Amino acid sequence: MANMISMLSVMAQALTDVDAANSTTTAVLTRTSEASNTATLANMVGGLIVVLALIFVLAYIVKRLNLVPSNGGVIKSLAVTPIGQREKVVLIEVNGQQYLLGVTSQQISLIDKLDTQVDVPTTSFASRLKQAKEQQ
Repeated sequence: MANMISMLSVMAQALTDVDAANSTTTAVLTRTSEASNTATLANMVGGLIVVLALIFVLAYIVKRLNLVPSNGGVIKSLAVTPIGQREKVVLIEVNGQQYLLGVTSQQISLIDKLDTQVDVPTTSFASRLKQAKEQQ
């Protein structure tokens, strides 16, 4: 009978040790999975920031190079030529009449109201891209 009691106590001790080992393993796995989740989230946020930055850079390039001309509206910008850092000469058309404007950061001045129409060749994005590739 004493043997049975000692065996039961040894078995109880072994089961307690197994439970303690399982709880330690579970805690380590939980910490590892939390670290993995944090790394995944950081990776996802980093990728989102890169994509948003790329969108803003491409939008700036399209705006700066005037790659998308505005076709609608009453006032059409036909040509723009930069003169200085903030100064440019702009040829616009309003109701079939063309005007040459001087544009600065402070004001817009009428240079001339053109009597004869200036023919400005319109080019598509594909032709501009082809021309840029040929220049390189």
